[in-house]
Amino acid sequence: MDALLSMDIALFRFINQSLANRFLDWLMPALAGGAWFRMAGLAAAAWVLWKGSIRAKVCVAMVLLAVAVADGGLSNPLKQLIQRPRPFNDVPETIVRAGKGGSGSMPSAHAANWAAAAMVALIYYRRRAWFMVPAAATMAFSRVYLGVHYPSDVLVGALLGVAAGAGVVFGSDRVWRTAGRKWFPAAVARLPSLLKPEWRAAGEAAPVDAAAAKDAPVRIAFVIIVLTLLARLWHLASVTIELSEDEAYQWVWSKHLALSYYSKPPLIAYTQFLGTSLWGDNEFGVRFFSPVLAAIMSLVLLRFVAREANPRSALGLVLAASAVPILAVGSVLMTIDPLSVTFWAAAMVSGWRAVKEDSTRLWLWTGCWMGLGFLSKYIGLFQWLCWAVFFILWPPARAQLRRPGPCLALGINLLATVPVIVWNAQHDWVTLTHLSERGGLDREWRFTLRYLGDFVGATAGLWNPVIFVAMLRAAVAMWRRPANPLLIFCFSMGAPLFLFYLAYSFRALVQPNWIAPAILPLTMLAVIFWEARWREGRLVARRSLIAALAVGLPLVLLLHDTNLTQKLLGFTLPVKADPLSRVRRGRALAQVVGAERERLAAEHGRPVFFVGGHYGLAGWISFYHPEAKAAVSSPEPLAYALSSDVPRNQFHLWPGYAQRKGQNAIFVRHGGHEGPPPEALLKEFRSVKDLGPRDIRYRGRVLTNVRLYECLELQ
Repeated sequence: MDALLSMDIALFRFINQSLANRFLDWLMPALAGGAWFRMAGLAAAAWVLWKGSIRAKVCVAMVLLAVAVADGGLSNPLKQLIQRPRPFNDVPETIVRAGKGGSGSMPSAHAANWAAAAMVALIYYRRRAWFMVPAAATMAFSRVYLGVHYPSDVLVGALLGVAAGAGVVFGSDRVWRTAGRKWFPAAVARLPSLLKPEWRAAGEAAPVDAAAAKDAPVRIAFVIIVLTLLARLWHLASVTIELSEDEAYQWVWSKHLALSYYSKPPLIAYTQFLGTSLWGDNEFGVRFFSPVLAAIMSLVLLRFVAREANPRSALGLVLAASAVPILAVGSVLMTIDPLSVTFWAAAMVSGWRAVKEDSTRLWLWTGCWMGLGFLSKYIGLFQWLCWAVFFILWPPARAQLRRPGPCLALGINLLATVPVIVWNAQHDWVTLTHLSERGGLDREWRFTLRYLGDFVGATAGLWNPVIFVAMLRAAVAMWRRPANPLLIFCFSMGAPLFLFYLAYSFRALVQPNWIAPAILPLTMLAVIFWEARWREGRLVARRSLIAALAVGLPLVLLLHDTNLTQKLLGFTLPVKADPLSRVRRGRALAQVVGAERERLAAEHGRPVFFVGGHYGLAGWISFYHPEAKAAVSSPEPLAYALSSDVPRNQFHLWPGYAQRKGQNAIFVRHGGHEGPPPEALLKEFRSVKDLGPRDIRYRGRVLTNVRLYECLELQ
């Protein structure tokens, strides 16, 4: 083993140093990191998928899939597992001619990706794709020459890439010819093999059962949902993003289960408690139910739309929803929104069936879903206004008001409010005070256009601009045609909430996620409306779907991992433009404040605890600092929020740090700007010393700053 390692290092030095010359110094970085090179490749792939032959399209699709498997499925997980240091960390004389990667060295992802692409190209174009072999070899050589990988790294990466390329092609073909023949008979009849793709004309294809062909869109949508769920679970397991402030804060709640909490109903805490009980106190455990709920909701809506509209509309909804960025965020992060959206949709589906089938049993289920929606987010009660709008707009539904069903549903929903009411009665109605302040009810109404543009722009962007415009067009156009109760129902379940917050934006700033429950019903409205135009031969419907996917899918992919801009385009997003910068700070923050705590404890020999100037900082430290995490549910936790005369967050409703008299603390607050410490600290501690700003970094970049204060002897 030692002999192989010595050979590996010797060969690295030979390539990295002995072969150095001006030509290679110019060529190797250009090949490895040129943005123009990556953009040209992506443009070529897009052109082939648009205009190429069926063989070329299948080849490009397999290349993209093989690279995804080689990179995200093999290389990156193995890097995290092996944790081999890069050459420039262990070989002092290394000449680094590229950026220093922050990940492990073994295996090389570049070598794996190029080997996978070369393998796929050779399978489909054995004679014409020979140039891919020297191209992949040159890329592997460049990683060593640039000083970022050992020869063994690129060798292992290349072998993984070859295996990924061959496995994807032959595995996909096998699945296509077996399972595909049962699930997608019409498609397999026209394209019998993915290994030797030849598109058969409709008259040349084998006859297909009409019923099976009709159900094919639903089966395709089902496969998309399942694959998306598996991809999201894999993404969460890879821990490419850390917890947000709210997730960490609410994780602390899950260690103190109660009937309700300062600012939110209790279900988020119980959901995180269940997830971490299954998988442990880690990011995967906290977020496990977010993609699971998204998949369950997608399956329910798939069946609903397929039954109430048609299978192609059901597939269209799944495709459109996959291209909505805000839904993608809610399918990864575990906050109150995934729960709220899920139960809103469940109540919508069961309620429609209750009206249609005149079923008291289904109204009871509707009340249960709406009760759970309220226990997820207080806006759940707003759905009753949506029901009122539907009864007004569709007179035949009013017959339900003479039945016991809606009253029973309302009773169940009101019963779900009891835990929140009881808890608030025990805590001086603190939630009502908080919500009134948050909603600006304690301030005079003043009309302003200041926030309207922000609301419309953010909503359109996070919804998907194409789908947003299609929804508005559908909402207006549906009134000009004969009444369709399903379209009216979708409109009623979403438009009132959207219009309420649109009106509220004339007074104050509205966060885009506040309208989250309205997105799915209004997207359903757009899909069902435009699918009917598609059947009428309107090309705009088909082009709109293609445009929505072209705009939304890259944004969704980027929201999962913004590091892809560096991998694909050769540049890194600025911190202010990086939507994931807020979920890459917690671990670095805990390391920074943890180091100061160790120093202070060593200097004074007294216990040291943490005080956060914001509840999110206290949440991050509680989750990412090992000792604070271990003590989070103990009578004396290690991390607290700054005390105040009135409750400002959930930390203030638990025992504070007053019991730690005589101990020292590290106070941390957002922003590195110089300023006096809070008055509360000066009153509580014998002395408070400004330690100055600290950078919170991710992969060498400064994401934000915090300011630390040394607090001695709590009085």
